[in-house]
Amino acid sequence: MTPKLDLRSLRLSKKIRQRDLAEALNIQLVELRKIEKHLTTPPETLLKQAANFLNVDLQDLLTHYSKQPATVNFGEGYTTGVTKEYFSVEAKTSFDKNRIPILDLFCGSGGFSHGFELTNQFKVCAALDLLPDRVHTFAQNHPDATTFCADIQKFDISKLESLSNHPRVIIGGPPCQGFSSIRPFRALIENDPRNNLFENFAIAVNIFKPEWFFLENVVGLISHQKGQTLQAIIQLFEQLNYTVEWKVLNAALFGLPQRRERLIIVGNANGKKFRWPAPTHLLDNDCRSMVSKQYDPTKDISLSNQKLFPSVTIMQAIHDLPELDAGQSSDRYRNDIIMTAYEEKMRGQQTQLTLHQATFHSPQMLEIIKKSGFNKNALPNGMVKSGFSTSYSRLEPDKPSVTLTVNFVHPSSNRCIHPYQQRALTPREGARLQGFEDSYRFWGTRTQIVKQIGNAVPPIFGQVLAYALLEQW
Repeated sequence: MTPKLDLRSLRLSKKIRQRDLAEALNIQLVELRKIEKHLTTPPETLLKQAANFLNVDLQDLLTHYSKQPATVNFGEGYTTGVTKEYFSVEAKTSFDKNRIPILDLFCGSGGFSHGFELTNQFKVCAALDLLPDRVHTFAQNHPDATTFCADIQKFDISKLESLSNHPRVIIGGPPCQGFSSIRPFRALIENDPRNNLFENFAIAVNIFKPEWFFLENVVGLISHQKGQTLQAIIQLFEQLNYTVEWKVLNAALFGLPQRRERLIIVGNANGKKFRWPAPTHLLDNDCRSMVSKQYDPTKDISLSNQKLFPSVTIMQAIHDLPELDAGQSSDRYRNDIIMTAYEEKMRGQQTQLTLHQATFHSPQMLEIIKKSGFNKNALPNGMVKSGFSTSYSRLEPDKPSVTLTVNFVHPSSNRCIHPYQQRALTPREGARLQGFEDSYRFWGTRTQIVKQIGNAVPPIFGQVLAYALLEQW
């Protein structure tokens, strides 16, 4: 009898819990449930991870899912955890007319637009996201903006047209669940149920016709469908008469204590080519990019004409935070040490520490943590039976961290155990590694806040792109 080669059957045959597989693949449990029910089609990058973890042939998985299309509307994965009633949070302060207005779509917790605003030249006039906790977090930190909680696929874009400030820049990061539904360019029709999330972003660009747009996304988009997906997106905006360019940026090259790579797509309405920002910081030679050498952002280091700073390390970002045992929390900063420049920037004028709460770990997990090293191979044989090579692993203190995931408070996630202490990172430490100042306010439960932080666009991306834009406006 031929074995079934879908993720659910393979997981059950190897006696792996659904939650453990979701953590190993660095996706939300609800997303794995949809994949296992064939409600959504997993991207090739995810199947590569699954093939490696489950020890099966990648081609067998690809063949199976190519014959098993999703049975729901494209982009349904985006509706995870939505509210049943849409709402808006009105702007609490008047818009500064001296600032350049921005529209932020798929705004999340607001890291991307916060980076633009750190230049003191841009202001968000309106934003939209599907998830209520993200909307409330965004609204708290962007009081000049009217923030909408709505499904962009059903939202009346004309509500944004009625706003008093016409956006000159549109930014956003459409979730990647819509990758599989992207087709060659066709006429953009608002409220067309076939639209994927990138097309809805393009509809807003077509309506407002901003001078610039900036799209942020995962680097897996480059290789998805052998590059056809990315090409379809570029053609979509070129058909709208935008000059489009793209590049992979690594946040550590600009001073973030995290090696987070993201694909940035830029478009200009007047035929201008965007001049990309040059790196300001170095990276270790053993830092591996998630993309091929052709697109590796670290190659820009050798092209830089300026003297570069050393990379910001994990302990340079969090060593002013008090030590904690698993399950403990603290609302007081350490004042017995000399802060680094990065810590001073993050702490600012804050006097009370927030979100420094360590996850409670079971005795079994504490034993794993105590024996953990910089990869899973440091553990005694048989101590853990699942996970990637970087699961149950410590962060290296003298380097920037690996990419944070939405599960960074759990040791089974991608390398997130504190360099010295016997616990996973706290939400505050995660926020530091993402570049959110301690004054940035997150709304929701601890679980929601951790996901907001892990999913966020680090503000540094918005800031360096905004400064580069100002130089060539």
